[in-house]
Amino acid sequence: MARSTSRPKGARDRTQEARLSGTNLERAGDYNQRVTLQAIRLEGPLTRADLAAMTGLTAPTIANITKRLLDENLILEAGKLHGERGQPAMKLAVNPDGCFSLGMNIDRDHITLVLLDFAGQVRARATREIDFASPDTVLAFFEAETRRMLEGWELDTKPILGIGVAMPDDMGSVDLPHRPPEYSAWNHVDVRAMLSPVLSVPVYVENDAAAAALGELQYGHGLQKPSFFYILLASGLGGGLVIEGEYFRGANGRSGEIGFLPVRSRRTEGRTLQDAVSLSALYADLEASGFKPAAPEALLDLPPEGQAIIDSWIDRAAELLAPTLAVVNCVVNPEAVYLGGRLPAAIVARLTHALNQRLTKMESVPIMAKVLRAATAEDAPAIGAATLPFIGQLLPSKATLRKTAKE
Repeated sequence: MARSTSRPKGARDRTQEARLSGTNLERAGDYNQRVTLQAIRLEGPLTRADLAAMTGLTAPTIANITKRLLDENLILEAGKLHGERGQPAMKLAVNPDGCFSLGMNIDRDHITLVLLDFAGQVRARATREIDFASPDTVLAFFEAETRRMLEGWELDTKPILGIGVAMPDDMGSVDLPHRPPEYSAWNHVDVRAMLSPVLSVPVYVENDAAAAALGELQYGHGLQKPSFFYILLASGLGGGLVIEGEYFRGANGRSGEIGFLPVRSRRTEGRTLQDAVSLSALYADLEASGFKPAAPEALLDLPPEGQAIIDSWIDRAAELLAPTLAVVNCVVNPEAVYLGGRLPAAIVARLTHALNQRLTKMESVPIMAKVLRAATAEDAPAIGAATLPFIGQLLPSKATLRKTAKE
């Protein structure tokens, strides 16, 4: 089992310090502003002196940056710090109403749209249970729900930074149960071009598991444990790898694709892991016995016979997933493994328990990170998608640092 360590409240590890360190690179003012804003978001309310100590930037630089952030309405003055010598210092906090973004998750069994504020709170949500929705259906859903969410919205004071879209790779070509031939149309759709006319804001498109992991990093458990592996259990099965606060994409942007791992087991006729460990696989097991839940939450209402099928699926999923997670632990050594997706919390709890039981029995693996339910579990890809405009325009990353340095 992984060893746990504790540290005093407010103390930061070296990874956190690295994430909140400014840079002296020439023309890197934008990056320094991103770092300062992130420090306020993660650790605020903070004084300007706190920010200078935390980021390594000079007091005049912090003064200039915080003035810009206040002018842009991204932060607020949150009262004064008393008890010190001299004039009380003003504390600064992030402004939840400073900016917003829209995040949409397109999958083979549903469409979900959320409106997210900068503090990570979902202000509005819409979802539709639909199997293999066409591009036209998705566009109509997005247009209608965006109009509803933004009715009476004051874009001058509550700006929408962008639209994020999370969807599976190869969505139109992966062969899942009941996939219609016309669903291959998704292989030729430019999602950015499809959605751009709806709002005059940037559109960001990301793999659904990667988006979920990024959302967990910025607004979930990743704030405390910034090195983790994320499992997205949806209509298919995906994974995302975050190392020291940075999403790791791999050479071709396909890291974490555990759903495509080949399997050979008496427990399944499937050829890949997602053929057996996915919502599609669970629904197929239930359908074979005459059960057809209308939505994931309906799984909890099935009679004992249906619950027995779910129990069998959980046991099979844990058996097949455990060796993959053992490899992840040996190769990556994450602080935690987070399980997200549309499964109800009660079923996720049973699955994580079964997984952890199997993992603790693998005594040959030196350190095994515990499997936990993700903080942004149910709407993780949509929330992660909504995070993409914030990351692209406001928050720091090594990618933005490299880009700034080359300007």
